Amino acid sequence: MIKRLLQERVEKSLLKYPVVGILGPRQVGKTTLAKMIKSRAKKNVIYLDLELPSDLNKLQDAELYLGQFADALIIIDEIQRMPAIFPLIRALVDRKRTAGRFLILGSASPELIKHSSESLAGRIIYHELSPFVFREIDEKRIQRLWLRGGYPQSYLSENDEESFAWREAFIKTYLEMDIPRLGIHIPALQLRRFWTMVAHSHGQLWNASKIAGSLGISAPTVRSYLDILEETFIVRQLQPFYSNTKKRLIKSHRVYIRDTGLLHALLNIMTNEDMHSHPSLGSSWEGFIIEQIIGNLPARRQIYFYRTGAGAEIDLVVFDGKNKPTAVEIKYSISPKLERGFWNAYEDLACRKGYVVYPGEESYPLGKNVYTLPVKNLVKIFE
Repeated sequence: MIKRLLQERVEKSLLKYPVVGILGPRQVGKTTLAKMIKSRAKKNVIYLDLELPSDLNKLQDAELYLGQFADALIIIDEIQRMPAIFPLIRALVDRKRTAGRFLILGSASPELIKHSSESLAGRIIYHELSPFVFREIDEKRIQRLWLRGGYPQSYLSENDEESFAWREAFIKTYLEMDIPRLGIHIPALQLRRFWTMVAHSHGQLWNASKIAGSLGISAPTVRSYLDILEETFIVRQLQPFYSNTKKRLIKSHRVYIRDTGLLHALLNIMTNEDMHSHPSLGSSWEGFIIEQIIGNLPARRQIYFYRTGAGAEIDLVVFDGKNKPTAVEIKYSISPKLERGFWNAYEDLACRKGYVVYPGEESYPLGKNVYTLPVKNLVKIFE
C-alpha cells in the first residue's frame, strides 16, 4: 500500500480541529487514506459509507445514532450524498467541542457543497487529495506516472492496456453517474465532447468563443461546463500574473486536464510510443510537471504563468511567502534551451532564481541563477 503525503497533514489537523474534510475526485484514494488513518487512531473510530444502504439506514435518526459517539472519531464517506447532515454535525460539535470529532470525505469541491458546509464555518479544515505525485512512488517510474496518471487503479494496473481500459471506464462513470448525482443535468455525450475539446486545448490560452462555436452552444454555457470540470477536480485553470508594469499582459487563463492519464485517454494515447509520437507531447509534459509542483506546494505559495503581448513568457511563476518570484520553465528535452522571451520575462519580474524542469538527471547552470532541474528534485523550487 502506498502511503500518501497528505496523511500526516490530516492527522495533525485532527489534533486541532473538530471537523476535518478530505476532498477529491472519485477513485483517488480517499477511502483508503481514511482507513489508514483509522488504523492509527488512538481512540474508537466509527466508519460510515453513505453509498451503503446499511449505513444510510443507521442515520434514519442521525442525531440519536451519532450522539452516542461523543468520544469517538466518526468518519463519514461520500458526505455529499447527505447534505442535511451538516447542521447536525455543527450542533454535535458545539455541544462538545473537542478536536477530532469528525472526518468527512467528499467527491465534490468546497464550491459545490458550500451551501451545506457553511454551517461548519470555523469548525472545519479541508484538505484536497490529488492522484499520486512523484514523491509517493518509486522515482524510477515517473514515466509510468506521466503516461497512466496518478489514479491508484490506473497507475497500479498490470499493463498499459488495463490502465487505459480503467480510465475509459472512469470517464464513462463520471459522465453518466457522478455528474448527475451532484444534481447537474447535462447530456453525457455533450459533456464528453466538451471534455475532449478541453483535452485538445490542454496548456493553451482558453478561448471560450472558439469552443462554443465548435459545439454550437453559448459562451456562458461553455463557462459553466468548465466550472463543473474544475469543481470536480478534473480541470485546472491556471491564472496569468498581473504586474504593475506598463507592458501589455495576456489576461486569458490556461486550461489543463489535471491528471495526464485522463488526458491521454481522451486523446487515445495508450502507450509510451503513442505518447512520444503525439503532437501533444510537450503540452502533456508541461501539465504533468505543473501538477507535480502544485501537489507538493507548501502553504502560502502562489502560482501563475506570465506572458506579455511582446512574447515574454514563463510557464510557471512561483511566489513564496515574501512575494519573491521563482521562474519555472518546463521543457521535454535532454538539452533544453531558453529563448529570449524567457529572459525578458525573468527580468520583468526580477525573479530571484529560475529552473528549467526537464527529463534529464543532472542540474547545471544556464545563466543568471537559472538551473536545469530533474523531476526528482522538484522540491528545490520551494527552497
